[in-house]
Amino acid sequence: MRDDTTETRPSGTRPTRRAVLATGVGLAGALWITGTAAGTARAATDSGTWDGSTSQNGWKVAPSAGSEIKTLRIEGSDVSVALREGASATLLLHVARRFHYEIHPLSKGDVTGHSTHRKVGAAFESNYLSGTALAIRPLLYPVGVTGGFFPSELIVLRDILADCEGAVRWGGDERGVAKESHFQIDVKPGSALLRKVAAKIDAWAVTPGAGAGAIDPFVPARRKAARALEHRQAA
Repeated sequence: MRDDTTETRPSGTRPTRRAVLATGVGLAGALWITGTAAGTARAATDSGTWDGSTSQNGWKVAPSAGSEIKTLRIEGSDVSVALREGASATLLLHVARRFHYEIHPLSKGDVTGHSTHRKVGAAFESNYLSGTALAIRPLLYPVGVTGGFFPSELIVLRDILADCEGAVRWGGDERGVAKESHFQIDVKPGSALLRKVAAKIDAWAVTPGAGAGAIDPFVPARRKAARALEHRQAA
């Protein structure tokens, strides 16, 4: 968990979360509106409405909660989130659980998942429509704002992504319009990698001393793996 008195945020060319919060919701709203990127045009209208039958990552849009979308609890917390049931949810819940344990405790309202609202600020936000993405503390880490995490928190976050072996992408790595609260499945339906990572996480759940709550992200071997994945996903 971070300590505001001991770390400074990395500087960058884009606005920091603290700067945006200081200027109020109006600026955050402006960033949301102007964040509609050219890449969205494939499935979105000029008004920023996603009209595709699949989300950006190739998963079928779920128009309403039902057999595909379930409200699932984030273990270790009192928080639940609506996601597409199955292997994709296993990975996203793992991300949220480690965030809760190692970055900041989660409270009700801190996590959003499946949405039926087709307005998007960037193409990757369409993945909420398929239930294959979630946003953790989106009011603190809004669209278009970077610098929200301290260096030690970024090490943990990168280690969480490394657990998922490239099957999950972080919105903070998006070029152009970033969203540091955003995590999405980054493989197509039926992916062998997705099944493999989900099986690994499921095995951790029944193995004492393994998985969320029992990981040291600062071990050199883990940091090396996390940096390697960061470079691959940035390519």
